[in-house]
Amino acid sequence: MLAMNHFSLAVFIIIGSGVLPLLFLWRRFAVMKAVASFGISVGCLIGLIDAIAKIAHGATGNASASYLHAFTLSLRMDGLSAFFLIAIFIVSLLAAVYSYQYMDNARKTVRVAVHYLFFGLLVASMALVVTAANMITFMLCWEIMSLSSFFLVVYNYESEGNRKAGYLYFIFSQVGAMFILAAFGVIYSHTASFGFGGAAALPERAKILVFVLAFIGFGSKAGVFPFHVWLPHAHPAAPSHISALMSGVMIKCGLYGILRVYAFLDWHAPLSGYIVLVAGMVSGILGVVYALGQHDIKRLLAYHSVENIGIILIGIGLGMIGVSAGNPVMALLGFGGGLLHVLNHAIFKSLLFMGAGMVLHKTGTRTIDVLGGLIKKMRITGTTFLIGSLAICGLPPFNGFVSEFLIYIGGFRGAAMSQTDFALSLLAIVSLAVIGGLALACFTKVVGVVFQGEPRSPAAEEVDEKGISMTVPMVILAGACLVIGIFPGVFAGMALKAAESLQLGYGRVPLAPFMQLTGNITRVALLFFMVFFLILVLRAFLYRGKSVTASGTWGCGFTQPTLRMQYTGSSYAGSIIAFFGPLAPVEEDHPPIEGLFPAKTHYHSQVHDIAERHMGRVIVHPILAAFDKLRWLQHGDIHLYIGYILLAIVVLLFFV
Repeated sequence: MLAMNHFSLAVFIIIGSGVLPLLFLWRRFAVMKAVASFGISVGCLIGLIDAIAKIAHGATGNASASYLHAFTLSLRMDGLSAFFLIAIFIVSLLAAVYSYQYMDNARKTVRVAVHYLFFGLLVASMALVVTAANMITFMLCWEIMSLSSFFLVVYNYESEGNRKAGYLYFIFSQVGAMFILAAFGVIYSHTASFGFGGAAALPERAKILVFVLAFIGFGSKAGVFPFHVWLPHAHPAAPSHISALMSGVMIKCGLYGILRVYAFLDWHAPLSGYIVLVAGMVSGILGVVYALGQHDIKRLLAYHSVENIGIILIGIGLGMIGVSAGNPVMALLGFGGGLLHVLNHAIFKSLLFMGAGMVLHKTGTRTIDVLGGLIKKMRITGTTFLIGSLAICGLPPFNGFVSEFLIYIGGFRGAAMSQTDFALSLLAIVSLAVIGGLALACFTKVVGVVFQGEPRSPAAEEVDEKGISMTVPMVILAGACLVIGIFPGVFAGMALKAAESLQLGYGRVPLAPFMQLTGNITRVALLFFMVFFLILVLRAFLYRGKSVTASGTWGCGFTQPTLRMQYTGSSYAGSIIAFFGPLAPVEEDHPPIEGLFPAKTHYHSQVHDIAERHMGRVIVHPILAAFDKLRWLQHGDIHLYIGYILLAIVVLLFFV
């Protein structure tokens, strides 16, 4: 066992880098930003190096401290924790660098300083969540994570839409926390301990109840359908680097919770795998379907978070089924592929949100259909966004392909099992194929409409790409997409080690066959690049000394095409959305054209999320109505507030 000195130092630096600039440097805007972003980056770098060292050497670390002389705050880092910490610290480091020029409004000095305070708290709390070793520590850090991210979502609180997004996120965060607390309560009722060690001895029915409660609670944070309702509202509302942080790593803390509960329950019944796998398939398909119908680029990317959470759950579900069926190879491929996709999604989704943030920063709009032609003046953003788009679609030789390929192979390993397991494995394979096809359609729409063609509005014409602290993180993330795709062995090995740390009872499985499999992927990727560069060299050789002219293509009889003749996002995705009509109803606003001299008309369409319709009626509206009825408690009289506190203390004395 090793002390967690470096990890503790990293957390201390991250928190201090958020607190100190707010207290002492808020009057000096540029210095405050530099100190905060640099300090958070340094803390993340220290934590990243420590996490990589821990997972490389298979070491574990422990730390503990007394809390109020009544509880013990305990931390423990194993392979699973270290793997999630790698994703957390990589994205947080680059998000901090990106924020320096993104947060450039000197008129909001205090607000930006407060933003860095909650930024640091969010990063530190996420790191503490994945290392918490008992219920008290976990719930304390979980609540800090939820509250700090809430304040970051409502950064632009002047907007009513942003305030509503924050309230919606807060409601789902707290409802989810109640389910997690209920799951921990069931464990405590049987073990009389705040530790997780005695959960394996729970009766079978109690284990089922704990797992279901925890899955709902953690699934709400992860954005699992139908608990994802907050996600497409909160991500667009937050600053873009915070969107990258929340989508790239914060929602993964929900997945960590599901995995950790599954591990310490030691409950390997097929039902757990069935629940996770079905939820993953539904989330993956519906997430990408709803993404196709979006007109807001950040809202579209938010729905792709639901899709990729679905892909990860498919891998985890296949792993659980493999454990219950006594198929260790399937289990390791499923868990390893799912965990590798946690890292891959953190990288390419952060890249895409940063690219969308650059577009928003330079054009002032998130609406896809008023953009166009941006790659001509924003080459770095356009190129890196294209790389992220290819990665999220699971195309080789990028990192998304590697993790999805491992999940595919894990699904094929279920072909020789019982009828139920075989049917679900087959459905998982088909679902992955459908998700990949729909994601490709969605990102050809985004790249084609936003970056290709001609500018559709003045906002898309006068743009530039100034801001090195914003472009460098995107280049690094795009490079990571390529490196993991071409040399996946090391990263797949880390994911497989993290999966082994779950101690699922199938013993140690030799990793050599999996490393050979990823080696084959590497060779194919290198062959692809060799052919690609050979074609480029051959083209340059054949065209040397020849004049190359540019002219307009055949216009199909139109000699003066206009911007309106380009595809819009709605027209491009319309036929696909229509196919999923019952699950994605479309509301159209299109006044009919009438008369000999028709008036000017318009067309607007909106794809409705069926979960948002029903969850709003079942959860959100009743909770808001209950809060409205309790508004009389907030009357402004300090004497009655003191009375409330005294009454609460008296009541608590009966239970202590």
